[in-house]
Amino acid sequence: MRVGPTELRARFARSLSDLYGTEVPAYTTLVEVSEEVNAEVLERLGEEAERLGTIDRVTAERHGAIRVGTAEELAQVARVFGACGMHPVGFYDLREATVPIPVVSTAFRPTEVDELAANPFRVFTSVLVADDRRFFDESLTAELGERLAARELFAPELLALADRAEAEGGLAEDDADRFLELATAAFALSPEPIDRAWYDRLEEVSSVAADIGGVTSTHINHLTPRVLDIDELYARMTDRGITMIDAIQGPPRTDRPDVLLRQTSFRALAEPRTFREPDGTLGEGALRVRFGEVEARGVALTPAGRALYDDHGIEAFPATEAELHEADLAYYVPDGAGGLRPIVYEDFLPRSAAGIFASNLDRETAADAGQAAATRDAHWMREALGRPLADPYDLYEEQRASHR
Repeated sequence: MRVGPTELRARFARSLSDLYGTEVPAYTTLVEVSEEVNAEVLERLGEEAERLGTIDRVTAERHGAIRVGTAEELAQVARVFGACGMHPVGFYDLREATVPIPVVSTAFRPTEVDELAANPFRVFTSVLVADDRRFFDESLTAELGERLAARELFAPELLALADRAEAEGGLAEDDADRFLELATAAFALSPEPIDRAWYDRLEEVSSVAADIGGVTSTHINHLTPRVLDIDELYARMTDRGITMIDAIQGPPRTDRPDVLLRQTSFRALAEPRTFREPDGTLGEGALRVRFGEVEARGVALTPAGRALYDDHGIEAFPATEAELHEADLAYYVPDGAGGLRPIVYEDFLPRSAAGIFASNLDRETAADAGQAAATRDAHWMREALGRPLADPYDLYEEQRASHR
């Protein structure tokens, strides 16, 4: 029996979710509360609750986040995700956020409508901009380059299986099991001791830079279930004694149609780690870098809708979906009964992503605005990936056009 990319993706999402639940038990609580809230919303609203995706899709839905250090590592992780039918979509520059973070990002996800419906697993993937002089001086850039070049995040066997799966449209059952075993292990938290002096040096610049370049592996930074009422979930998690970040990121709750993406998380928890001290001895410590995020998704906005949201906020929007559609502010398709069905927003908001990251950091990034920024844009990302980089608006427009 051959395991195709859709099934590989579904199994990979479940495997990572199981792994993260063992590493960060509060994540399991987050999933349980999400499912509890979703069941209640479905019972209360019925079919209306599934306008932005079936309950099966919403229940299975996850997005993850990982961080890598170099263009080479980014290209390698693209091969792993490519085996699962996950393609890079969008370019996000978190260096330009209110609280700047020295990374640029893309998101790996399915791009076809039926693939999204089957399993929309997404991984928001950030890569360090180690040559950006606003954050790193020449000496630090050089040492980062040496240390990152010396590590191996993805085993050659994993990459070979990934390439074969992508080229052949899947793997035999035994090979699929091995691929998933290796892929999941690549994102597990490593027990290898951390060089305390090096980690502290990077953390003086950015906690995110330390999390990427201060260790010899990568790991899941967070996993994110989807919930149909994020405000209710936020309250219930707090009632269970789990400390949430101060606010829900993204559009505020209103009586208008849900648009784009709302996100929140519980605060990063102190996890015990082993450190290698400057004298070579091993000591115990803790790091706060990983957390559990949750999201609520709305309708995708057109470029005009996004500009209106960015410039004036949600209060500037019409009150109904029909008006949103007529003003060409959001993407809808016919529902077959004379009405409209919203196209789900499948992507991310850099301001919200940076806000979530910043809310879970022990210290803010140190940036020197007087220094020159390293050039990073969609063209750079495409070259680094070595494969096409989709534009989200093109994908939404294609989906809408297919119903005309």
